[in-house]
Amino acid sequence: MKGWERGALRAMEFVAQPALAGAAFCLLALGVVTWLPALAAAAVALQDWRRDGGGRPFTGTLRAFPRCWRALWRDGLVASALTAVLVTNCLFLAGRGGPAAFVLLPVQLVLLAAVAVYALSLAAGTAVDPDGGLRRRAAVLAFGSPRRGLALLLAVVLVPPAVLPVPFGPLLLGPTLPLLLALSLHAPTTTRTPA
Repeated sequence: MKGWERGALRAMEFVAQPALAGAAFCLLALGVVTWLPALAAAAVALQDWRRDGGGRPFTGTLRAFPRCWRALWRDGLVASALTAVLVTNCLFLAGRGGPAAFVLLPVQLVLLAAVAVYALSLAAGTAVDPDGGLRRRAAVLAFGSPRRGLALLLAVVLVPPAVLPVPFGPLLLGPTLPLLLALSLHAPTTTRTPA
């Protein structure tokens, strides 16, 4: 195989693997409160791919889900309830006028952004090091550095609209590309074996 062909296949791998993990995430997240354990399971599969080139992110996500569910079901329940309350508050305040809505709406949006960044960090932390201190390490990853937190927030906000031209892009790549960024911030040194 020529050099450019190998490079083209390698580039397609960087689209296909996150998309397959995203497909498994979408399937598992249908249970509404299962989205956070599903995101963590996708992170486990993507971390395996990053570390040793394991090319089965769809089945890897499905295999990792039971372990992630046991570890994060309470967090998923709390995050789902908190997200529902914050989104409801934002919709209510957006329809209102006056100074109270002008002050409270940005507060709700900031809290919603904090939940999103923390959930992303928690999922990445589950994949990299699932042992004790997971929640503290996730908080440090999300909020310990303003640059890291801003990078994660920008990924969460900007990636779904950026992948709109790709069919089903926001569903398949919207959760997994920010997850890859969180994984690279959490564990920047990886060793991959050549394919």
